[in-house]
Amino acid sequence: MSVLIVIEAVEGKLNKGAFEICTYGYKTSKVLGTTCEALIIGDAHNATEVGKYGVANALQIGNISFDSKVFTQIIAKTANDLGADTIIFRHNSTAKNVAGRLAIRMDAGLVSGVKSIPQANGNTLLVDKSVYSGKAIATYEINSPVKVLTVMGNTIQPEIVGEAAIVTLSSTPIPASTTQVIERKTITGIVPLPEAEMVVSAGRGMKGPENWAIIEELASEIGATTACSRPVADAHWRPHHEHVGQTGVAIRPNLYFAIGISGAIQHLAGVNSSKTIVVINKDPEAPFFKAADYGVVGDLFEIVPKLTEAIRRFKQH
Repeated sequence: MSVLIVIEAVEGKLNKGAFEICTYGYKTSKVLGTTCEALIIGDAHNATEVGKYGVANALQIGNISFDSKVFTQIIAKTANDLGADTIIFRHNSTAKNVAGRLAIRMDAGLVSGVKSIPQANGNTLLVDKSVYSGKAIATYEINSPVKVLTVMGNTIQPEIVGEAAIVTLSSTPIPASTTQVIERKTITGIVPLPEAEMVVSAGRGMKGPENWAIIEELASEIGATTACSRPVADAHWRPHHEHVGQTGVAIRPNLYFAIGISGAIQHLAGVNSSKTIVVINKDPEAPFFKAADYGVVGDLFEIVPKLTEAIRRFKQH
């Protein structure tokens, strides 16, 4: 038996998120006393690098349009052919659409959004995940023969442990899709929010979309990805893919700036796993200050430009 990780190529390459899952899969395989194998979906010019992060064997399927039924069939057949009994995804939109189908198809136990390396207790796998909107951590036991996990971004840093791998083209036939892709829109040029190590987020305290330049300048200065609260996305001040929170994208960056965001529980649920939270708000009673590691009470239109300038001067020395 083995561990199978499922990763996808993005814009012709494997990114940091893919290598995180390689490291996670490798460490899980060590816990289980087996090997880590990979199924790479899509063409990636750097596919052989998975071996550096602990993958012993890699199969690749060329670019195929997303169809949850097709992906489920391909992954299930690959797992059966390899004898894999633990299947691991990144906790992204693909996993949300496929992992449940796969678990039903393979009669497997599923835990989504895990945040630590699993532990083994005989044939049982123990994994941790956040519950109650991030206020607690629950340990789940999976005792089914086949186990499926989806892993939150930034759960683990990629670690080089080996050499480049030989990647083999998968012989698994691709089933006919019942879904027709009419249009594909992708976000390019930025680090996706689930993978971002630093995020600068803002809310209704910005007063309007015309003021967002100061947020973008701060993000650019520190190499962060921008985000926003739900009311901002709903008002179309910012694109919906930037919405973080319980009903948006759940993230856990190393550094999260919350600027002009009150800190409603729905927002906190998606960001409170961040390692360091910095809150800037003129309301000293804003709920977000209770979750903050650092807080600044004041006018964001004065503080943010000064902070950006201070960072700029610091980088010049």
